[in-house]
Amino acid sequence: MDVIASIISDDVIRHRMNIRDVIRKELSDIPETVHGGQAWKLEGVEDFSHNLNPFGPPDCIPELVSKALSGVYHYPDDNSTEMKEVLANHFNVGAENAIVGSGSSDIIRTFPNTFLGKGEVALIPRPSFAEYANHCRLTGASVRELLLTEKNDLRINEDELLSKANGVKAVYICNPNNPTGRIEPREKILRIVKECGERNILVFLDETLLELVPSHNEVSCVKDVKNYDNLVVIGSLTKSFAIPGIRIGFGFADENIIKAMDKVRMTWNVGHIEQCVASALIRDHMDHVTKAADMMHREAKEMHRRLNEIGFGVGMTDSYFFFESLKSSGMSVPEFKYKMLSEKIMIRDCGSFGPEFKDHIRFCVKDRKRNEMFIDAVKKAMDGVK
Repeated sequence: MDVIASIISDDVIRHRMNIRDVIRKELSDIPETVHGGQAWKLEGVEDFSHNLNPFGPPDCIPELVSKALSGVYHYPDDNSTEMKEVLANHFNVGAENAIVGSGSSDIIRTFPNTFLGKGEVALIPRPSFAEYANHCRLTGASVRELLLTEKNDLRINEDELLSKANGVKAVYICNPNNPTGRIEPREKILRIVKECGERNILVFLDETLLELVPSHNEVSCVKDVKNYDNLVVIGSLTKSFAIPGIRIGFGFADENIIKAMDKVRMTWNVGHIEQCVASALIRDHMDHVTKAADMMHREAKEMHRRLNEIGFGVGMTDSYFFFESLKSSGMSVPEFKYKMLSEKIMIRDCGSFGPEFKDHIRFCVKDRKRNEMFIDAVKKAMDGVK
């Protein structure tokens, strides 16, 4: 038997396929995605690398999950009917204008799989969320970049964007942009949407981080999907309710766009528990988000003041997270990251956004007590640095 086993084993090894010969060639150019929010793997480390509600999940989560358990014995509602009605009521759109996903990442994947194909082009600012480009490339589409520069305060240059948009199928905008934290005004975005519409270009607008900004109602373009049939707007509960482990995302668009995306999304993509929890949170607990947004708005100003006071120069953020270069600090990003981890603080190394940003870090705003911990850690990191 040992001889037979040896022969079989050798035969299997001899005929093992080369995985590079069978995977889709589009995969070869897609880098592994790097995300923040990894401090949960390290004991006692406070995570400033993510952008979650610092209040954490609302206390009602266990009760909401418990109530929903009785429904796990049947398939979830594939149409997410109740959740769409709650979304429609909250955002003042029609239920037919809503789509629900397993986190916003689900919709980020569904969009290019619905509208982009081989040889087509998407225009995406950089730095921005890496999943946009990766999922476009997976469809065989190519990505044209709009580099955000310090000269323009890392904001979108409207004229440059529209110039680069010639010949593209879709334009991506993240507002607030991740990782820069910059917020573009609604009027500017709608001018871009209007011009793109006249050229038959879709606009994919990610407002996932916007709910935690006090002025979100003035900035959001959700209600504008009723007026622009080329606009898709997405959001999620991940950041606003600090529940990344419960995957709930949603999007809004013209009814015809929603119908097309519904053909592509995975069947039963959102479980019964997630639908129940999301409906209850949006319907009854948005005050949890509002309180956090107001608190972080105040704390961002204080954090900006205190960090500059100790000689760690940072600009003021539009939102609740900072994107800063360490060039003037005398420290490299790996050195600073190591020093902060030594003080039980995790920050985001932004080198994965491209070589232009290898000197940049991102860190969020939390409550006063934890912000003080962050500032104290920065002081210690700066000790001995000329």
